[in-house]
Amino acid sequence: MSTIKAANVQNTGSGAPTFKNSSGTEIGTLCRAWVNFKGTDTVSIRDDFNVSSITDNGTGDFTVTFDNAMPSVNYAVVLGYEPTTTSSTNTIRVENGSQTTTSFQVETGSFQSSAGNVDRDYDANHAAVFI
Repeated sequence: MSTIKAANVQNTGSGAPTFKNSSGTEIGTLCRAWVNFKGTDTVSIRDDFNVSSITDNGTGDFTVTFDNAMPSVNYAVVLGYEPTTTSSTNTIRVENGSQTTTSFQVETGSFQSSAGNVDRDYDANHAAVFI
């Protein structure tokens, strides 16, 4: 087994570096963007990679904008949150149809069968983007 130690890894092409097995088949890539942001009161980014801004579109509705665009809209967004309430119906999701190469929208809230969807701001929100 070999160990590679380097300060920087750079693709010789225009894309991000990929990981390949001994046969040359791609087996993985790095995270293309991630963000931890405050979604209550004054919305702000706590820390990020490749995220230029978070826009507060209203209660439980945020737009995440990338520094560098994704190569296509077919990326995966992994979301997490720390809710401001302890309801078991809390949720965070990507708004349907909102993914573009430069941004996507996040909705936070809860689903209650008697009240329908209730938009709610969460203090800590997390997103990671893979393609």
